[in-house]
Amino acid sequence: MRIPDRPRPRPGSRPAAVLILFGEGPEGPDILLTERAATLNKHAGQPAFPGGRIDPEDDGPVGAALREAWEEAGVEPSGVDVLTTLPELYLPHSDHRVTPVAAWWREPSEIAPGHPGEVATVARVPIAELVDPANRLTVRHPSGIRVGPAFRVRGMLVWGFTAALLTHVLDAGGWSRPWDSGRVEDLPQEVIDLSSRG
Repeated sequence: MRIPDRPRPRPGSRPAAVLILFGEGPEGPDILLTERAATLNKHAGQPAFPGGRIDPEDDGPVGAALREAWEEAGVEPSGVDVLTTLPELYLPHSDHRVTPVAAWWREPSEIAPGHPGEVATVARVPIAELVDPANRLTVRHPSGIRVGPAFRVRGMLVWGFTAALLTHVLDAGGWSRPWDSGRVEDLPQEVIDLSSRG
């Protein structure tokens, strides 16, 4: 899977990891997403893959991704089979180098927001819902700058880094269906206000 080129990391940028967790849910194959709490200083209210900074005690990106999924959503690491790690991606806005970790949820556990102050929602989103053309769009900042692909699923507007990575994962898996990329909407002002905190 090739992800488009991104800016090179700055010296001292912080390592992080996210977990792309596939499972067989009650509505078919799905992917786990969280929605960050609106009270956070960074990325408030944004849907995301479980993840965060790699701590010194973590066993690298895999350990960090599994730990964060447990802390944020209640995912038991023992029920997860790690498939692979994807190439590191640099996010200049937050100055993080993010390693995506792909995994299969062999033994799903009960999920719920692990910390109300950090996570507002946890959802198993069916792949069929993600690839439904009716749920796909392109979003842009009201200034007119195009931001990129987005998804409207489970009451969430998934955009930014998460939507871009999700798009490439769906393409690489052969799940994507043709959709109208010319359907462009401005990001809602409340989304911009939340995401620009900090």
